[in-house]
Amino acid sequence: MSAYENDIKAVAALKETNGSPWNAINPEYAARMRAQNRFKTGLDIAKYTADIMRKDMAEYDADTSAYTQSLGCWHGFIGQQKLISIKKHLKTTNKRYLYLSGWMVAALRSDFGPLPDQSMHEKTSVSGLIEELYTFLRQADARELDLLFVALDDARNAGDNAKAADIQSQIDNYETHVVPIIADIDAGFGNAEATYLLAKQMIEAGACCIQIENQVSDEKQCGHQDGKVTVPHEEFLAKIRAVRYAFLELGVDNGVIVARTDSLGAGLTKQIAVTNEPGDLGDQYNSFLDGEYIDSAADINNGDVVVKANGKLLRPKRLASGLFEFRKGTGEDRVVLDCITSLQNGADLLWIETEKPHVGQIAAMVNRIREVVPNAKLVYNNSPSFNWTLNFRQQVFDAMQEEGKDVSAYDRAKLMSVEYDETELAQIADEKIRTFQKDAAREAGIFHHLITLPTYHTAALSTDNLAKGYFAEQGMLAYVKGVQREEIRQGIACVKHQNMAGSDIGDNHKEYFAGEAALKAGGKDNTMNQFG
Repeated sequence: MSAYENDIKAVAALKETNGSPWNAINPEYAARMRAQNRFKTGLDIAKYTADIMRKDMAEYDADTSAYTQSLGCWHGFIGQQKLISIKKHLKTTNKRYLYLSGWMVAALRSDFGPLPDQSMHEKTSVSGLIEELYTFLRQADARELDLLFVALDDARNAGDNAKAADIQSQIDNYETHVVPIIADIDAGFGNAEATYLLAKQMIEAGACCIQIENQVSDEKQCGHQDGKVTVPHEEFLAKIRAVRYAFLELGVDNGVIVARTDSLGAGLTKQIAVTNEPGDLGDQYNSFLDGEYIDSAADINNGDVVVKANGKLLRPKRLASGLFEFRKGTGEDRVVLDCITSLQNGADLLWIETEKPHVGQIAAMVNRIREVVPNAKLVYNNSPSFNWTLNFRQQVFDAMQEEGKDVSAYDRAKLMSVEYDETELAQIADEKIRTFQKDAAREAGIFHHLITLPTYHTAALSTDNLAKGYFAEQGMLAYVKGVQREEIRQGIACVKHQNMAGSDIGDNHKEYFAGEAALKAGGKDNTMNQFG
């Protein structure tokens, strides 16, 4: 017996128990409302989606072609439409997640207005967006199920038992729009206690996976900007443990933690690590510091800081800001140490922020990590901060040159130019971009591919295309031809915007509550009927 049928029986039993005051209650209507509200709390969602991520991680370990993907969404509606599209075109949400980008929260969701990605926005706006995303995904379930319930009633009224049985099967086997969210907590917005408190809010809102980075909270920068400052490992590990405790306190025992390292592009540290003996974690961190070795206390100047590293006295190079520099060329070694240390201390997945999308570069670091932690795997940022076209055309140019092929027809510095679009080099590069995720999943241990802020760019592009026509000679044709006509022809459900916003659900509820006396909005005079 299906959950739907069980709910009908359960409510029917309640109705009988409560007698005549419940005479107007229809058990099937109540069962429908329960089906439309499968997840009662954010914790229900976090537990459900954590199970999905753990299953997906195990499947990836067995077969690297089973990687997962997501797009960053800055509003609940955007996330909802993404999942509706996935279900419509691909028939299943399997292996497809949502990503919550701290960059987009800062740029689009702060009461201060647009902000850079420097942890200046309100920390609660992160958990607020998680809750909003899941509100819209749950509403997508309610809307789609409502359409099925209406179709079921129509089939029953028409006496079409076969069709009614088919629709009932779709209801019983319904796949939810609710999927895992990988949520960006930045550097924790403070100390470990602050990290724990925010992590709790995020988990209570529905997050099963929290991504945290090893930058300092008060100097945090976007991963693709300069001036990044990392913290010693012990400080970062305390925040990983804080997130784990938050998961455990709330009963999400298999919650997922993504440890992000910015060390590849970060040349600075705010602190010298505490070390108790040669070779410990603090000593390894300090061994990367730039500076000069000195022989005695006489070489120490006023205000100098001196640390014993590699068995010798090191005077680290200290900037006017008080920050310390790492030696040039140590980024990859620091990344590898960060990743191994994080996995050995409670993290489940890694995030290596790189300066370009290069499978070979990523694989070289992951292979070193896997020498110590064989099942290490990554969440990777397919970032819009990369110039993908130029990067891959230059990679192909370099490979062709290395193979001794004639590249005299190309100017490597100007490969972005449209004049190269139809060339062999450009076509090879585009194919490498198309297969990048498959190749990197197979060769570089990438379990999850995401684009952090794609919908920021799509919103800007689509709005520009509409505005440039509408406010010029095209007028209404810019909207009709560029938007509405395409919505109709591509079957975009939002063309019936009243339905998408929940008008039909409300009408059906009115009928549940008031019967024939219900005043409905979806009658013959509703202009939405023009769309069939």
